[in-house]
Amino acid sequence: MANCPPPKAFVKSAVAVHNFLFRISGGRIGSRFSGAPVLLMSVKGRKSGAIRTVPLLYITTDKGFALIASFAGAQNHPDWYLNLEAAGVADVQIRKRRMRVRVEIVDPDSERYRRIWSEAAALYPDYNTYQTRTTRKIPIVELIPLT
Repeated sequence: MANCPPPKAFVKSAVAVHNFLFRISGGRIGSRFSGAPVLLMSVKGRKSGAIRTVPLLYITTDKGFALIASFAGAQNHPDWYLNLEAAGVADVQIRKRRMRVRVEIVDPDSERYRRIWSEAAALYPDYNTYQTRTTRKIPIVELIPLT
């Protein structure tokens, strides 16, 4: 069961605590994980319509910010990715900075995908392990700030 995501109840509790600490500290607490930067992304749930906020590792790109939808190598895409894909827009908080972003799914067969993956895996090597745990091609999403 090494490639199963943690139980949802655990994840929900951990996310709630992380989001709370991130927000009250203006990102001083919770803005890094294993050396990688973390943002808070809020997106409308595709089924519930409720706003869902999740902390996610990111890398900065020439367009904005890239997220890796790894879900620790689970066979299914993470809910946040499915919600983001359906919504097309989200709100992001990086430390104290908040912004609205639009979504671009990076073509998995592109040089851009390979470059972003390489940068992300250099920052957080577990991404390479996660890809070996699943048959799906782990998606990369770029969040492009709206001006």
